[in-house]
Amino acid sequence: MLILSIKTETSETFLNYQQRIGKMPTQNINYEERPILVFWESTKACLLACKHCRAEAIKNPLPGELTTEEAFRFIDSLRDFGKPYPVLIITGGDPLMRNDIYDLIEHASKNGIPVSLAPSVTPKITHETIKKIKELGVKTISISLDGATSKTHESIRGIQGHFYSTINIIRTLVTEGFTVQINTAVMRDNVLELPYIASIVKNLKAAIWEVFFLIKVGRGINAEEISPIEYEDVMYFLYDASMYGFIVRTVEAPFFRRVVIWRKNNINADYKPGTLYTQLSYKLKELLGEPISESKAQSVGTRDGKGIIFVAYNGDVYPSGFLPLPLGNIRTKSIVDIYRNNQILKNIRAANFNGRCGICEYKDICGGSRARAYSVYKDPLGEDPACIYIPKSNKSLTPYQHHIKIL
Repeated sequence: MLILSIKTETSETFLNYQQRIGKMPTQNINYEERPILVFWESTKACLLACKHCRAEAIKNPLPGELTTEEAFRFIDSLRDFGKPYPVLIITGGDPLMRNDIYDLIEHASKNGIPVSLAPSVTPKITHETIKKIKELGVKTISISLDGATSKTHESIRGIQGHFYSTINIIRTLVTEGFTVQINTAVMRDNVLELPYIASIVKNLKAAIWEVFFLIKVGRGINAEEISPIEYEDVMYFLYDASMYGFIVRTVEAPFFRRVVIWRKNNINADYKPGTLYTQLSYKLKELLGEPISESKAQSVGTRDGKGIIFVAYNGDVYPSGFLPLPLGNIRTKSIVDIYRNNQILKNIRAANFNGRCGICEYKDICGGSRARAYSVYKDPLGEDPACIYIPKSNKSLTPYQHHIKIL
C-alpha cells in the first residue's frame, strides 16, 4: 500500500504500515536497526501560509535542495536498512511543487521502497493528479482539516476558500476508493471545535483521525497551545471519539497511550477529567449519539528517533521534523549509519530520559515528546512539559501542583 500523509511529521503516524509489510507485528521490528518511517522534506516550497507550519514553507524552493539524482541515491540507500524497508514519506513544503515528484515515487516503488506523499490542498491537486497518484498505487491519503468552519480553518491555513476545497477533496478521495485520513493540529484557536471536526470525520467516512499538537518551531512559535491540564482533557475526549468507527491517533502527544491504557483497563488514575473534557464529550454525544464501536485508539511505541527519522530539504538528518537537532547529512554520511550509531538516537531508543520521563513507568510505551522537551528545555532527553502525570516513584507532587509549578 502506498500512502499519502500530511506534511507535519510524527512519531505516531503508522498509516497501515502493517498492511504494507504483510501485517507483520510491530514488535517484531527492531528499532535499533531500522525505522519504520523516513520523512523527507523534499522542498520548502508551498502555496499555503499555515500559521503553525513547522517548515516555514515559502513560495519558491531554497537553494540546496537535493537534485533528482541525489534523491534517487537517497531513496536507494534506504534499502541498506534491510527488509522490511521503511516507508518513505515525501513531505515539504508541498512535494507537488517538485517537477520530478512522480519520477521519485516511481523510482522508490520500482526499488521496493513503500512511498507516502504529503501534499497540500492547493490548485496542484487536480483530478489528473489524483488519477496519477492512483496509477502509481497510492491507497491511503491524508488531508489536513484544522477547523470545523471556514473561518477557523482558513485563519490557520491562510487561504480564503480553503475549507470547502478541503472538504471537496476529502469527499472526492473517499468516492475514488482511497482510505482517507484527516489530520488536525490542535491549538487554542480550534480546541472547542474538536467534536465538530470528529463529526466531519465520521460523516465524510474518513478512516483515520490523526490529531497533532503544537511544538514551538517554525511558524508554530506564534500559535497558542493549550495548557497541560487541557492536554489531558483532550486525550480523554479523543479516546471517546475513537468509539465512533474511525481510528484515532495523536502526534507529539504520546501520553495519549497512557490514557488509552487507563481507559481500556478502567484504571483509577490520580487525574480526573475536567471542565474542557466535559464540554467536548457532551458535544460529541450530542452530535453523534452514543458510541457505536469498541475504541479504535491506536498507539504505536515509536517516538522521534525511535522508528522515525527525518531528512531535511538539504540532506540534513534530524530525529524528526519537529526536533531541529542536526545529526549529520546524507550527502556525506550514510543515513543507516546515522540512525543506528548516533548517540542521541541511541539514548532516545533506550529511554534514557531526564526528569519525570526518566522515572516514569510508561517511558517505553510513551516516552514523552522529545521535540517538546527540546523546544522548552533544549534537552532532547528532557521531560515533556505538556504531560501532567507524576510517576508512581515520585508522588511528592500531585499532578495539579506540578501543573502550577511548570507554568
